[in-house]
Amino acid sequence: MLDLLFYIFIGVVAIQLVYYSLVFGRFSFSHSKETNPKKIPVSVIVCAKNEAENVSKFIPLLLNQKYPEFEIVLIDDSSSDNTLDIFEEFEKNNSNIKLVKVKNNEAFWGNKKFALTLGIKAAKHEYLVFTDADCYPETENWLQEMSSHFTMKKTIVLGYGAYEKIPNSFINKLIRFETLLTATQYFGWAKIGKPYMGVGRNLAYKREEFFRVNGFIDHMKIRSGDDDLFINQASNNSNTTICFSKNSFTYSKPKTSFKEWFTQKRRHISTATNYKFFDRFQLSVFYLSQISFLILALLLFAFQYNWIAVGSICVGRYLFSWISLGYAASKLKESDVMYWYPFLELVLIFTQLNIFFTNLFSKPVHWK
Repeated sequence: MLDLLFYIFIGVVAIQLVYYSLVFGRFSFSHSKETNPKKIPVSVIVCAKNEAENVSKFIPLLLNQKYPEFEIVLIDDSSSDNTLDIFEEFEKNNSNIKLVKVKNNEAFWGNKKFALTLGIKAAKHEYLVFTDADCYPETENWLQEMSSHFTMKKTIVLGYGAYEKIPNSFINKLIRFETLLTATQYFGWAKIGKPYMGVGRNLAYKREEFFRVNGFIDHMKIRSGDDDLFINQASNNSNTTICFSKNSFTYSKPKTSFKEWFTQKRRHISTATNYKFFDRFQLSVFYLSQISFLILALLLFAFQYNWIAVGSICVGRYLFSWISLGYAASKLKESDVMYWYPFLELVLIFTQLNIFFTNLFSKPVHWK
């Protein structure tokens, strides 16, 4: 029986090494391609609901982008605070700002996808760059970096949406580690030619891609997924590329409590159940290999089965995954979280397991 467990353990580790080398490694060990700056006009889309404090700070950073021709489409999604007042003031003082006012629609009440659809249709330019109301670009070259990856064939650009660092905060390290791992996955699969998701905090695509799949119509009733479900449906090997140059990052304020972050992740994970079969399958295989690795290693150690062999395999697995994720972390300016890697991975695995069982019995709350 223990021999069988050991062979299964070897198989699980082999699966993990395939992911960390052949999938994640496609991003981790790659180099950022040199791109030529483009001068194509772009529309920056920002959808906000009760984000008065954030938009007053972050819209000026969008206005300060060094880019020859762009407009900012501000979408107020029926805010109950003074978000609309702030947007109107920006529109009055800036000729390149267009305001879209969304009133509650009985059929699409509280649905961000409905609001975004109106904003996309109102945009003046064909190339669209998306970010969230609580996000800001790290540099004034963000638009230049993202738009430089558009070509005649590449009409979807997946960027990196990071979270601010909070010193001496374990939950902040956990959030940023999870964000790093997720980005390494979707960048890696995109490099292979199987893109499956992107994040609305930093995303760009040509409007024709939106209309090609009839916008969000196939998943309009699902409150979340204006970014990842759309990309899962619209992206493919020929039309999608990635942008991970350091000037292209956006940053968001992270949750500061485990409870808030747990609620946020419940929404994200529930959306993933609507991905294409292959994407659900590969994500499930990776997660099952993670938790199986831990359980089998603990069982083999508990029954004192060939400690040297089991220990050597564990050490090899951790060293290889540490190197693979470490290279990705360096690219995405998240290297500090890798000092905590084994412990952060352990906490994340069991947090995801908790989320899975919690979502089985109750539905997460979505857009505000």
